[in-house]
Amino acid sequence: MFNLGRKEQLVIIVIAAILLFTAGYRLASRPSPTVELVGSSSSESTPEEGDLLVHVTGAVEKPGLYKLPPGSRVNDAIERAGALPEADLSGLNLAARLKDEHKLIVPSLAPQTEPNEAMPLVAGSVAVTAPVPAGKPSQKTVANTTGKVNINTAGISELDSLPGIGPALAERIIQYRQANGLFQSPQDLMNVSGIGEKKFADLEQLITVQ
Repeated sequence: MFNLGRKEQLVIIVIAAILLFTAGYRLASRPSPTVELVGSSSSESTPEEGDLLVHVTGAVEKPGLYKLPPGSRVNDAIERAGALPEADLSGLNLAARLKDEHKLIVPSLAPQTEPNEAMPLVAGSVAVTAPVPAGKPSQKTVANTTGKVNINTAGISELDSLPGIGPALAERIIQYRQANGLFQSPQDLMNVSGIGEKKFADLEQLITVQ
């Protein structure tokens, strides 16, 4: 073995320390390997909303089921089905958005009749005379070959033919229908301002939602 003096030993220790430090520095300076994560993107795509299936009936050329894109309006469905010349669109909100499984009934214009002209009856139909509330003179009667007035499709003239329903109240019924959708039952008519239980009792046998 070499017999090194204290001075030589210190030199060797210093050199070894320098070598170790240099090697460690080089290892630390190496860039760490890039790990690429393979997985789902942070922004997952959501499925597109499906098309709307709408039933269009009433005064249209081609009644039936129509598939429309989301966000479609009442006017879009009527254009697809083709409105007949006698269609009464005044009571419909053409800008309202459609919903899936929506049933859209396009009403017809009421036929114009003379005030004193009796409406002819179709075989098998029944003429309905509106009951007159006690203490009031008879102002109007309702004769409808279908028996009842559909409050979901009737225009102002048809609603005005009901007892106790004037033009102003008929307009409120149509406005309520445009804002809230079709009536689900005849009793929903009492949600319209101006129609209470007493007035509804006079109308109940004369109206329908079908």
